Amino acid sequence: MTSAPAPGGAAASAGPAHPDPATARPVRALADVRPSVSPSRLLADLVPPRHFARARFSTYRADPRHPSQATTVARLEEAAAAIARPPRRGLFGTRRAAAPAVYMDGGFGVGKTHLLTSLAHAVGLDVSAYGTFVEYTNLVGALGFAPTVDALAEKKLVCIDEFELDDPGDTVLMSRLLRELADRGVALAATSNTLPEALGEGRFAAEDFLREIQALAARFEVLRVDGEDYRHRSVVTDSAPLPDDAVRAAASTRPGTTLDSFEELLAHLAQVHPSRYGAMLDGVEAVALTGVRPVTEQAAALRLVVLVDRLYDRDVPVLLGGAGESGLFTEEMLRGGYRKKYYRALSRLGALAEEGRTLARSA
Repeated sequence: MTSAPAPGGAAASAGPAHPDPATARPVRALADVRPSVSPSRLLADLVPPRHFARARFSTYRADPRHPSQATTVARLEEAAAAIARPPRRGLFGTRRAAAPAVYMDGGFGVGKTHLLTSLAHAVGLDVSAYGTFVEYTNLVGALGFAPTVDALAEKKLVCIDEFELDDPGDTVLMSRLLRELADRGVALAATSNTLPEALGEGRFAAEDFLREIQALAARFEVLRVDGEDYRHRSVVTDSAPLPDDAVRAAASTRPGTTLDSFEELLAHLAQVHPSRYGAMLDGVEAVALTGVRPVTEQAAALRLVVLVDRLYDRDVPVLLGGAGESGLFTEEMLRGGYRKKYYRALSRLGALAEEGRTLARSA
């Protein structure tokens, strides 16, 4: 299947395809794709990911063992109604009530992104902007701060998924952006993660978030979302990787599948700005990687995290050869300042790799 051009347009040049000797069918490589993304596409892409296209409050299955889930759904439905409500006309002109600002705090896989997406759908995608923390910082880098504020201020709601607190400069930038938007009457909604081992030991993510956004803290209402990872996986999977030959065979028989060596892909990611990783996946139905091994360089690991997020957004299965996802990040990384990103990536990659194993079995 071939994807239609994305809104705003994105040009990508590809090098020579890699023929598979067994079938003589060209197999595309991600390392051959050099995407060029316009600022207009960055804005147009601020919509809920394909993975959550059907997410609604009505499709969220609150776990009765964790009452905070149902409580959060009810509160978000109230917020959606308040945001969508037209401003009142009074004696002294049009007046809009103070825009809601909510922050969902919880562990991995408890459905926070499902709920955030449901909120955007309930308010209306035409008047909502939805993106990850990284996508908004990339947008500011592409457009500039003031044009970004002007563009987002036209929306009723701005959703920030996976608010990150590990880069002081980016956190200050986002705090300022949110303050400008709130001052213009834009409703805000954000999520972040509490590490699995921190659950029940204090709401560290919420406390950190409120401290870092400083002047905005009093405007945000914290909604706690307890529960278990709905993917029902350990963060580091024990599933066996696929043999490299099986990865190549599956890639050669499935249209829309890319095939790269892990080393070549890591080298390529270093040459492409992370804001373009999504465009790099245009038309890709599955990603096959051979020679997967632990990543020991932090910069390479962080780029890989962004790619995993974009793959997960688009529901792209991943076929992993080599060592697979087990031990992908070092123990030092999993204890360090970026550990939340790595744990999230492992949880998401594990789910995508399981889909990839299913594809390989059917090849």
